Amino acid sequence: MKKITFVLLALLTSITLSAQAEKIDTKRSTITWTGKKVTGEHSGIVNFQEGMLVFKGKKLTGGSFIVDMTSLSNTDQTGDGKKKLEGHLHSADFFNTAEFKTAKLVFKTIGEKKPGVYSITADLTIKGKTNPVKFDLALKGGKASTEFSVDRTQYGIQYGSGSFFSDLGDRTIYDEFDVKVELRY
Repeated sequence: MKKITFVLLALLTSITLSAQAEKIDTKRSTITWTGKKVTGEHSGIVNFQEGMLVFKGKKLTGGSFIVDMTSLSNTDQTGDGKKKLEGHLHSADFFNTAEFKTAKLVFKTIGEKKPGVYSITADLTIKGKTNPVKFDLALKGGKASTEFSVDRTQYGIQYGSGSFFSDLGDRTIYDEFDVKVELRY
């Protein structure tokens, strides 16, 4: 009887301590981006292909996401301007989505700042290049949100960068673009 009780207790303990993966709802989760230049800015969206947050009990312990870069679109323009910008963003000058169809984000370190808010360091892979990014992630009621900036030049995207070209004047595009993420799981 003692052996059976010990085995059941060990089994229940391992179940309780195991991690729970929560898949994100890719249809209801959003990624919006904003890129800025000397003369203004553009914004748009890109869709998740898949993703999950991992919990141990109620604590966040991991996460990984794949983004469908072929879904990259512009939302602040219409007509020919929209088509031209989207074509350029999909080209080799920017994200080269014909060759690099996805981007990936994988949590590496997670620290709890306060209940429901975590400080994350993650590996972000764009165009086959991986670099760390840091951000805070707020969780509440099946939702998670964050905002952070990405330096596009770290991923080989140098087009229009004042860091690489000195004669651009008002055609300069800033190196960092902003990302706002709203997850539902």
